[in-house]
Amino acid sequence: MTRFRSCICMLAFPAMLYAQADSIDNRRYMIHTMSYGVGHANVYDTYLSPQEYKGIDFRLSRETMRMTNMFDGNVSVQNFFQANLSYMHNHAGNNNTFAGLINWNYGWHYQFHISESFKVLAGGLGDINGGFVYNLRNSNNPASARAYINLAASGMLIWRTRIKNLPLTVRYQANVPVAGVFFSPNYGQSYYEIFTLDNWSGVINFTSLHNQPSIRQYFTVDVPVSRSRLRFSYLWDVQQSKVNNLKTHTYGYVFMVGVVRNLYRIRNRDNELPPPAIRVY
Repeated sequence: MTRFRSCICMLAFPAMLYAQADSIDNRRYMIHTMSYGVGHANVYDTYLSPQEYKGIDFRLSRETMRMTNMFDGNVSVQNFFQANLSYMHNHAGNNNTFAGLINWNYGWHYQFHISESFKVLAGGLGDINGGFVYNLRNSNNPASARAYINLAASGMLIWRTRIKNLPLTVRYQANVPVAGVFFSPNYGQSYYEIFTLDNWSGVINFTSLHNQPSIRQYFTVDVPVSRSRLRFSYLWDVQQSKVNNLKTHTYGYVFMVGVVRNLYRIRNRDNELPPPAIRVY
């Protein structure tokens, strides 16, 4: 009798697994990635100096992607955060500059399934940026603030392929800001005038492709290693502006490595504890 029950359980267990797989809500399944990298930075800001500064860029990023129930479940949502810190010097080597920027993107993409292994994503996202550039030798105006918000067009290509027995996921993404607002002092205006004397005239400006031609591009490859997946990324970040007779650019060319995790969200609106058998503490 015991053997008969064991056989029944062994036969029923795969069916239970398939039933659980069918009951999974794809809206709660997400891909989470943390990446760290280093690369080259190029910063130019005529408010501080007529010279270009080049050096090293340290960067981290956090990304999550999941599906939604919009348009019959064909729309995914992306939440992308990154922060970088750069240390640079001018061509003559007699002055140094620090720069940092925090960037957060949140947007939606419609997924076009071209084949089982290839799909094209198109959509838009909100793009929020804040940071600084600090010149070590300037005395009157040593720092320049960076603050701007954009609505950006975004597109991706995702291709699943194999090299022999190694499965790979290759992605290319490009984000281009098409409309936004940009904070910039007027030419020759100090931050003391803006924040102490409340002279805010002309410091908030509308931007589009004509005065903020920028693009962020990502190229990523996900590679399975043991029981995990590593993500190797190359980021080409080009941020440019020409506002209030001031020109700025920040170029970043960064190689990054991260860990990809597959997560499943459990809703707990009533803040109830899970069953004792599966609690960590």
